[in-house]
Amino acid sequence: QVQLAESGGGLVQPGGSLRLSCVASGSIFFSASALAWYRQAPGKEREFVAHISSIYYTDYADSVKGRFTISRDNAKNTVYLQMNSLTPEDTAVYYCNLPGYWGQGTQVTVSS
Repeated sequence: QVQLAESGGGLVQPGGSLRLSCVASGSIFFSASALAWYRQAPGKEREFVAHISSIYYTDYADSVKGRFTISRDNAKNTVYLQMNSLTPEDTAVYYCNLPGYWGQGTQVTVSS
């Protein structure tokens, strides 16, 4: 079994920054796993945000390119999402994903 635990969400003003973290535990070969972040805004479907492969290849949704950065620390079984220049449209619950598994999500609210 695999558990994913996100943290780092909160309330931030437009233009601000947040860094989300997701720690993986359980039966997992973390360094060989691809990881991703998704988000779900109220009344909308869950959408892809960013992905990082086991060899550190990254991919982003067009809406966050140039503002968000995904990274990983295999020694800590942790994946990060650095979010800069946040806008109200980034307000959502952010979920960490490892194929077949989801975290519980962390709320990000961008508002003045």
